Amino acid sequence: MKRIFTLLALVLLFNSTLWAQTETSSTLPLTLNGGEWRAGHIQGVAVDTTRKYIYLSFTTLLVKMDMQGNVIGTVTGLIGHLGCLEFNDADGRLYGSLEYKNDAIGRPILERENAGRAVEDGFYVAIFDVDKIDREGMNAERDKVMTTVFLSAVLEDYKASVTNAGRTFEHRFGCSGFDGISFGPRFGKGGRNDKPYLTIAYGIYTDLDRTDNDYQVLLQYDTSDWARYETPISQNNIHRNGPSKPDGRYFVRTGNTNWGVQQLEYDHHSGLWLLGTYKGRKPQFAPLTLFAIDAGVAPRRTKLEGVDYVGREQVLTLVPLGEKSGSNGAIRGWRYDCAVGLCSLGDGDFFVAKSKKRDGMQSGIITRMRFTPDDPARPFAAY
Repeated sequence: MKRIFTLLALVLLFNSTLWAQTETSSTLPLTLNGGEWRAGHIQGVAVDTTRKYIYLSFTTLLVKMDMQGNVIGTVTGLIGHLGCLEFNDADGRLYGSLEYKNDAIGRPILERENAGRAVEDGFYVAIFDVDKIDREGMNAERDKVMTTVFLSAVLEDYKASVTNAGRTFEHRFGCSGFDGISFGPRFGKGGRNDKPYLTIAYGIYTDLDRTDNDYQVLLQYDTSDWARYETPISQNNIHRNGPSKPDGRYFVRTGNTNWGVQQLEYDHHSGLWLLGTYKGRKPQFAPLTLFAIDAGVAPRRTKLEGVDYVGREQVLTLVPLGEKSGSNGAIRGWRYDCAVGLCSLGDGDFFVAKSKKRDGMQSGIITRMRFTPDDPARPFAAY
């Protein structure tokens, strides 16, 4: 039987469970300073709640810290964009989105890292063997702490040109690559014992003149056979080893958001997928920046609004919480900024990151928050 929550049912569920915090989050700090780094701004946060380590991505730098804020190690040497992070409890490794491209994001990275060259476009899941990260200044290529898996479906959409409403546009669905990454159940399943799928969410270009970029695009992958694809990265000659296609492609209409889903996080406690974004600029949509999908609600196979060049696709439904947006109010979400770091701690608490810059150095302030989705204006509350 499909599990479709009404607003009232969701409010009752969250009010009855959110305050029953377990020891998992109660032993973690309320705030943590992510250090100061000469790199890009903070992009993602992931936590190993068992061994009490936190991982932070700063665009081209990965930082491993303990919960007292001591740096255990760093991984450097990347000339691509390391974004959202996810710690996989099943194999004890860290997963992240890694993009190589020559657009408005990729070019400044190459300049800042003094790469002195262009790089071949490519989109990868980076997989870190975190047990090997034990000192500062480790190199992503030379120190054998990272393997990568190529996602051809993302590159195909990034490279594609499409005709929509009689006009030609680059980048199918407005795809700029991908950023959000998380493990969770197959959409429409949602049980705690369901097989986890690696799920990634596209970055979406802002273009006010097109109508095919108003959906977030999510791909799900079964990673049980990914060992055959995992390859150390050589940034002078990037590989193409990876699955030929995803195990599922899904769409959710949020209205266009600047750079798409920055943070994708599945929360076992609530059974919700959370999508953190930067606000969009299309005037017909409210500037919402956080959206939620119920993992147990099956996708509907239907036509995408404003997209001429595909047929019926699997479309996900946003939970009826937060503020309404769009012409019929079907888009729901919150005006809450969590685009640079969002990590579920599994018991109703989250780590939420805020970017900080001082004297040219980048940092991040990580705060433990309570998830309060029944509040239409404030989905996270501080202790």
